[in-house]
Order: sequence, then C-alpha cells, then structure tokens
Amino acid sequence: MELTKEIKTSIDKSVLCWLATVSKDNEPNVSPKEVFNYFGKDKIIIANIASPQTVKNIKQNENVCISFIDILVQKGFQIKGKAKIIKKINIDFLEMEKVLTKIAGGDFPFSTITEITINSVKPIIAPKYILYPETTEKEQIESARKAYGF
Repeated sequence: MELTKEIKTSIDKSVLCWLATVSKDNEPNVSPKEVFNYFGKDKIIIANIASPQTVKNIKQNENVCISFIDILVQKGFQIKGKAKIIKKINIDFLEMEKVLTKIAGGDFPFSTITEITINSVKPIIAPKYILYPETTEKEQIESARKAYGF
C-alpha cells in the first residue's frame, strides 16, 4: 500500500506520532515519537532516540501500529504495518538518517531507525466532525485553540 499525498501532508502537520508494539508475551507498549517522516512510496521511518522497549518488541514481533494527528484540525491516520530495525550498516540508513536529521536538527542522536512498511490505513477524525457534520476545519481549529489555551 502506498502513501497518499493526504497521508504525507498529515505527517508533515503532525508534531508527534504514537507507535504501538507488542512483546513476544503480548504485552503492549505505546511510545510517543517526535522524529518521524515518510520514506519512499510505502514506508514511515522513526528515529530510535530513547526507545529500548520499542526496539526490543519489534525484534520479537514485527507487527506495529502508528497513529498521528494534526492537533488543531484533529484529523490524521492510523497505520498498521510490519516494522524492522535499520542499523547503520544497512545501505538505506544514510539516506533515512538525512531525512530524520532535518527534523531532529542534530540535537537527538540515534543509531537505529524503525522502518514501517504499510499494510493498512484508517483515517482518524475527531467525533465532533461526525456528531456535527457541519463543523468546518476552521471551526475545529478555533475550538482546539481555545481548549488548549493557544
């Protein structure tokens, strides 16, 4: 499954994503990730900055779920896929590192990258859009600004 322009735009507007993994004993783990982006036609990459449990879980179980939203518009995506840990010896590491370093600004060193190949995509939308279909994104942004104090 390929990344659409809509998914890429949503990633560009999202400050954080949440990566869900599961251990070999089926213990769930959800971890916020700040340094992430799309890569190629069907991959999302995440810098492993302080992620020992995430890395351990992916080595035991490659199935993951990542979610991200634009906090003001309150729309985004949930993506499920297969993850693998990319080390510096991988031929794609340097290219991926360049993409992620632009976001991190060199402030957060990382030696591995989580690469997620997309299997399925589901939109995330705030309930207000469903309960009140006349809600515009502009109205939602104004409401979110008030609710979050900015």
